Amino acid sequence: MEEEIAVTRSSGNVYADLGFPNAEEELAKAEIVRQISAILRERSLTQAKAGKVLRVSQPKVSALLRGHTEGYSIERLFRFLLLLDRDVEILVKPRDRSGSAGQITVAALSAR
Repeated sequence: MEEEIAVTRSSGNVYADLGFPNAEEELAKAEIVRQISAILRERSLTQAKAGKVLRVSQPKVSALLRGHTEGYSIERLFRFLLLLDRDVEILVKPRDRSGSAGQITVAALSAR
């Protein structure tokens, strides 16, 4: 006899689904860290070399790349992107009329 498994559709934000406070900010931080990680991989930087570029210790780079963003503001993560020769653009626009809460979205353009 097969047991039925209850499935809940995601909202698109795992942090909101899990009940995290500041879920939008957490999702934005995760996406920024994903971009930082991709840049480090693209440049073949070790964590020690990345730490020198980002001006933090290797253990902090390691923790950040494992998703430990506590203690890091979005602004500080933006500064890491700047240190990695990326431009950061912030776009503020009217919310759609759906009545849902506003969103923070992080998008990246590929290098040309």
